[in-house]
This record gives sequence, C-alpha cells and structure tokens, in this order.
Amino acid sequence: MSAEFQKSQELQEPQEHQRHQEPQEQRKPHEFARSRVELNHTIVASRDNRESAEFLAELLDLEIAGEWGPFVAVRLANGVTLDFATAPEEHIATQHYAFLVSDDVFDAAYARIRERGLEHWADPYRQQPGTINRNDGGRGVYFLDPSGHALELITVPYGGWPEQPEQPKEPERSERPED
Repeated sequence: MSAEFQKSQELQEPQEHQRHQEPQEQRKPHEFARSRVELNHTIVASRDNRESAEFLAELLDLEIAGEWGPFVAVRLANGVTLDFATAPEEHIATQHYAFLVSDDVFDAAYARIRERGLEHWADPYRQQPGTINRNDGGRGVYFLDPSGHALELITVPYGGWPEQPEQPKEPERSERPED
C-alpha cells in the first residue's frame, strides 16, 4: 500500500468511524442482538473511486450514499456500503463481489450490460461469453467493473433458497363451550 494511500486512510479513520455510526435506519443498541453479526461496509480499491461507484450505482439502480474523505459509498438494500477508494493501480487486487438481486433488478441490469456492450459471461472462468447461467433455478451473470473487479449478479443464492421449516399446526379446538 502506498504511503499516501495509507496516510489518507489513517487521516480519515475518525470520520470514517463516525459515518458508520449513522446507519440508514437508526437502531438503538438494545435492538441489535449481541450474537448477531452483519457486514457493515468494505473498502473497494479502485482506479477512480467516482467512476467505479457510479458504474455500480447506475447498473443496479442504486444511489451514491455519500462521500467521506477518499471514499464514495454505494449503499445496498441490506444497509451494507461499498466504499470506493482511489488507489494506485499496483495496489488493486482483483476481487469478486456477488450480488443477490431480484428478478426485476437482474432484468434491468442485464439489459444495461447488453446496451453498454459490456463483456459478460455465464461462468467465472469466462468460458461462456455473451450469455447467462441458470444455476440453482435462478439466473446469473459475471462481468468486470472499470477497475477489473469481477462482479456477479445472481437471482437465487448458491445451493438454492433454504427450505423453510414447517410451522407447527395449532391444536384443534373443541367447538363445545367450556363450562
């Protein structure tokens, strides 16, 4: 990590920490179970933080959540933010980001992928270009963002949707009034 990039992160730490204490929906500490764990944010190293954030936001019809120091944040539906930061190219390691999306979001995003002429594949190995997959009873597609990160859109989680446990049946009640 370059000294300049590292220093910019260190300088922003207090501001960064404060920003993440202001979630989209305000929760009181007692409303957050101690045994619960959630991903709050991750930093996405990018060649150009604004270009990468806008690329994702436009593709998935999301909004830029804000800018703090070197970060341009995109908030997902579950409250997690992807905080895009400009970094020297030699410090950008290709990462994989998979997004579980609804069918209508997939349809709109895939239409944008095709309209923009973005290379895309049905598989992570890029052996099936220009098409989607139908894994696990859903649809999926892989493509690259402007910084070379591998993005994936899926409509069904890997392995399919978890089975919902059967709800216990209520005991039948007697129709006779009690004495």
